[in-house]
Amino acid sequence: MSIPSNSILLDAPAVLAKAGVRAGFIVADMGCGTSGHFVIPAARMAGPTGRIYAIDILKSVLAAVESRAKLEGVNSIETLWGNCEMWEGVKIAANAVDITLVINNLYLAKNRQIFLSEAARLTKVGGKVIVIDWKTVASPLGPTPESRVSPEAAKADAMAAGLRFVEAWDPAPYFWGLVFSK
Repeated sequence: MSIPSNSILLDAPAVLAKAGVRAGFIVADMGCGTSGHFVIPAARMAGPTGRIYAIDILKSVLAAVESRAKLEGVNSIETLWGNCEMWEGVKIAANAVDITLVINNLYLAKNRQIFLSEAARLTKVGGKVIVIDWKTVASPLGPTPESRVSPEAAKADAMAAGLRFVEAWDPAPYFWGLVFSK
C-alpha cells in the first residue's frame, strides 16, 4: 500500500484559508517539516509583503525547505532553527506573528503546554494559533493511537498557555483542528 502524499492528507491551502492568511501576513510554522507543505502555500497567500517563518529543530529540515522555496521561486520564507519546546526557544520577537501553525507536532512534544506557550508568545494580540493533530482513533496512517493527543487535552493546554478557544473543525479524515486567538 502506498502512503498518500501530504496534500491528500491535509489540504494546506484550505487550512490556511480557514486560518485567514492573506496578503502581508506574518505566519510562523512551528515544526515545519521537510516538505514545506504549509510554508510554500502560506508564502503565496501572504504575497511579497508577507513573511513566513519555517521553524524546526532539525537543520536538515530547514535546508530542505530552503531548497524547495528556491526551486519554487518563493522569496518570503525565512527558515529558523528553534526549539519550540523551550520558552523563547524560537528567536522571533513576542507578539510578532499574525498566525502561528502547530500542525502534527503535539503528539511528538514532551511538554505540550510549553510548546503552546511559545506559540502564544509569538502571536500578536488578536492573532490566531491553529492546532491540528492526529485523531485519537486508530487509522492506517500516522503514529500509534497511544501517542496521539486528544483535542480536549490540546484545548486545555492551549487555554492554560493564555489562548482563547474560538472553534473546532475537522480539516481532514485523520485529523482534528482547533482555532485559538490571543
